[in-house]
Amino acid sequence: MNFQLEITMATLSNNPVTARAHTNIALIKYWGKKDESLIIPYTSSLSLTLDHFYTDTTVWFDESLSTDQIIIDGQIPSEKSRQRVHDFLEIVRGKAQIAIPASISSTNHVPTAAGLASSASAFAALAASASEAAGLHLDATELSKLARRGSGSACRSVFGHFVEWQRGTNDADSYAKPLPDSGLNDIRVVALTVERGQKAVSSRQGMHLSVTTSPYYPAWVKTCQADLLQLKSAIEKGDFTRFGKISELNAMRMHALTLSADPSFTYFNGQTLAIMNLVKQLRHQGTECYYTIDAGPNVKVLCQQSTVAKISATFAQVLGDQNVIIAKPGPGVQYL
Repeated sequence: MNFQLEITMATLSNNPVTARAHTNIALIKYWGKKDESLIIPYTSSLSLTLDHFYTDTTVWFDESLSTDQIIIDGQIPSEKSRQRVHDFLEIVRGKAQIAIPASISSTNHVPTAAGLASSASAFAALAASASEAAGLHLDATELSKLARRGSGSACRSVFGHFVEWQRGTNDADSYAKPLPDSGLNDIRVVALTVERGQKAVSSRQGMHLSVTTSPYYPAWVKTCQADLLQLKSAIEKGDFTRFGKISELNAMRMHALTLSADPSFTYFNGQTLAIMNLVKQLRHQGTECYYTIDAGPNVKVLCQQSTVAKISATFAQVLGDQNVIIAKPGPGVQYL
């Protein structure tokens, strides 16, 4: 359907709309924006949507309100967070050609700002609920484009399982799409939480520093393209060993950018490094697993169903049961 026609036909929902979106873990990382306003990345990326971590968001456009009413996890958010949500709603209102305030209630079932892509599930859920409440009825591709405007990685959380975000060059061609089914459906992700608080350097700050000051950033862009093609091939062929090696290496290449920025910074802490070493030790002993780390200290261990019990038990002894969560490939956006 022509998108302009969808705008013309937009009819506000008479009831609140609730959507659920799951977070995703980037295997080929998104790290750096070519266009800060539209959130167009320098590189394409590839992720796996996870079943365990998600955000539920309810939106209702209400003419009786004088301004947007925003509640996140049962509390009024900070002014910075409130403004970010308001700015995103302005994009939705512009597409729907309305000027009505909204009531938003959002609950994150994922630690916020600790490197577990909470913004991905948050803005994918907001994009879905707000656009539907505004009467836009977007298809998945248009919804992915909209979610990207809130948080780059959110465009991937519109879809389930393995997802590629095509970097594109503008608002029209930068969006995510699901990958075909593969022989890696038994993938498991053991999410290890070593820190639950807000990180000192946000993803946005970290990306900007890396893009503008790391002398290795141009090499990252070139290498990321090659990593993406290799990982897609490994997924298609069901080659877990190659899949794990490429994912781990790409993560380390991303974090090398943070270490080479000016000023230098890192998302790792002592436990992060200890876990990385333990993963390598397990691998050396014959239990195949690999690590990947986003913008935070928490580690995700990639493994298969046959080894997940042993791996999760090993880390539970180190971190405690409450800090070890097993996740499987998860679904795309759902309306509740």
